[in-house]
Amino acid sequence: MRIGIVSPYSFDVPGGVNLHVQDLAESLIGLGHEVSVLAPADDGTPVPDFVTSAGKAVPVPYNGSVSRLTFGPVTAARVSRWIERGGFDVIHVHEPITTSVSMLAMFAVEGPVVATFHTSQLRSRLLVTLGGFLQPSLEKLSARIAVSEDARRTVTTHLGGDAVIIPNGVFVDRFAGATPRPEWQGTPERPTIAFLGRINEPRKGLPVLLRAMPRMLREIPGLRLLVAGPGDAKEALAGQPREVVAACEMLGAVSDADKPRLLASADVYCAPNTGGESFGIILIEAMSAGAPVLASDLGAFRRVLDDGRVGAHFRNEDPESLAAEAISLLRDETRRARLRADGLARARQFDWSVVTHEILAVYETAIAGYAPPASGRTLRRWGSG
Repeated sequence: MRIGIVSPYSFDVPGGVNLHVQDLAESLIGLGHEVSVLAPADDGTPVPDFVTSAGKAVPVPYNGSVSRLTFGPVTAARVSRWIERGGFDVIHVHEPITTSVSMLAMFAVEGPVVATFHTSQLRSRLLVTLGGFLQPSLEKLSARIAVSEDARRTVTTHLGGDAVIIPNGVFVDRFAGATPRPEWQGTPERPTIAFLGRINEPRKGLPVLLRAMPRMLREIPGLRLLVAGPGDAKEALAGQPREVVAACEMLGAVSDADKPRLLASADVYCAPNTGGESFGIILIEAMSAGAPVLASDLGAFRRVLDDGRVGAHFRNEDPESLAAEAISLLRDETRRARLRADGLARARQFDWSVVTHEILAVYETAIAGYAPPASGRTLRRWGSG
């Protein structure tokens, strides 16, 4: 099968959607399919051989974060050429309502098209405003996928119709086989908690975790907090108590090779995210690496952790609740051992060996059910009258 995959987000900055797109492409190629990915990327940005750049992206505030997107007539022309040259059996567009490459692909596409919705936005003025404008493009969809129940509700609330839920995937064995790094590994006297995310993005929750640190340090004086991710470390730690700053080890952005090793080294992985999450792929990655997970009680996180059966929760944006749960976990090795075993078993349900075949089944349904437009119908293209 010849498969075209479109991502709206730039490969210049790591992110969950592009990780999903890249892993899906690799999994499909491993099964013998021909795959081409179209996404924004700056000149000189290293990308896999199967990725075609749609041009340079610009930062745009979106869903409580800052995304790097590209849009306009020049980009639209590139999108159209990529579609025409690809000869794809099916095109898989991610986040089709984002004003970037994905939306332009929806304008230009002819043939079977599948869309995946990643975002959870139950209240969105933008979606309400754009709904009518996007409807002709959305009518082209042969099938819709949502990565979670939260993302599915965004579709049903704002766009009409429904979507089949297929979760994000993880190459579980890449994480399960990771070797801890001694300098990151905790000891009974000096345990480690790991955080991974964009450190200056409030919704990733690092400020909540930092506010919980004083109590944790009073109870466990040797505690170390390993903070990994892009951003300004000085800004993140500004105004924090001296003992909290001393306990934090700011690692910066970690490589793809070191990410599993960081997770495998932690006594606890903490996800203090405050909102805007429709799934929680990092939780699956942490469980795959054998890290007991402590996460805020967002609906998406509760579903990934099976309502607390394979991980621990604290009240969202509540530092005292976070501290109490973390202290309890760090003092209970038996519980952490159980969570490691149960978490790995749960993670295997999200392995790409399972998820890819579910997506392929959607592709096959979309291709089989596609009805070409009536003869003489003119499809809308960017810039057309």
